[in-house]
Amino acid sequence: MSQDSPARPLPRHIAIIMDGNGRWAKARGLPRIAGHRRGAEAVRRTLTAAAELGIPYLTLFGFSSENWKRPLAEVDDLMGLLRHYLRGEIAELHRNNMRLRVIGDRGRLASDIVTLIANAETLTADNSGLNLTIALSYGGRDEIIAAVRALAAKAAEGALAPEAIDEATISRHLFTADIPDPDLLIRTSGEQRISNFLLWQCAYSELVFTKTLWPDFGAADLEAAIADYGGRERRYGASLGSR
Repeated sequence: MSQDSPARPLPRHIAIIMDGNGRWAKARGLPRIAGHRRGAEAVRRTLTAAAELGIPYLTLFGFSSENWKRPLAEVDDLMGLLRHYLRGEIAELHRNNMRLRVIGDRGRLASDIVTLIANAETLTADNSGLNLTIALSYGGRDEIIAAVRALAAKAAEGALAPEAIDEATISRHLFTADIPDPDLLIRTSGEQRISNFLLWQCAYSELVFTKTLWPDFGAADLEAAIADYGGRERRYGASLGSR
C-alpha cells in the first residue's frame, strides 16, 4: 500500500466465536480438553494482537447456554480451565491495563467461579486499555428474553409506556448496554453461522468466516479478518443503488 492510499478503518469492536477446539484435538488423537487448553493460548495471542492493533473492544464467546448439554466430564474440564484462567491470567490482564467483564447467566455457574469473576471485574474495572468481554453460559435469545421481561415489568408497574420502547430502550436492557455493537464478527473453523451469539447486537456486523481452527488462530488471522472488513462498504441497510 502506498503512502498516499487512505488508511483502512479499524473495527471498534470485534466479536469472535472461538470454534474448532474439539476438531483440533481429534485430528491429533488428543482428548478434547487438550484442544481447549490450546484454545486458551489462542486467546492470549488474540488479546495481545488486538491491543497492539488498537482495537478498543473484544468479545469472545467462551461457553454458550447450549454447551451445558455437552458430556458432564467435558463441562467439568471446561469449568476447571475457566477457574485456572480466572486465577492465573487476570493479573496479567490487569498489568496490561485491560478491563474484563463477563456476560451471561451466572446462576448456572459454580459459586466459586462467580466469585472469581466478580473479583476479576472489580480489579480491572478502572483500566483504560482493551475492553475484553467474555460470554459465559450465554445465549442471545436468553439475553433478549431477559430484556423483554425487564421492560414488561416496568410497563406493568407504570414506569414505562409500551409505546416508548424503541431500539435504544431494548439495547439499554441488554448485557452489553455500555458496549458498542460489534463492527466485525469472526467465526473460526469454517462453520458459517452465528450460533445464538449477540443476536441483537450483530444486526449490522460484518461477518468473516475462516477455516482456521481456534487453537491455531493468531495475529495473522486477526489481521486478515480486519483487512477483509476494511475492504467492505458498510451500508446499514441503505439502498445499493445501481450496480
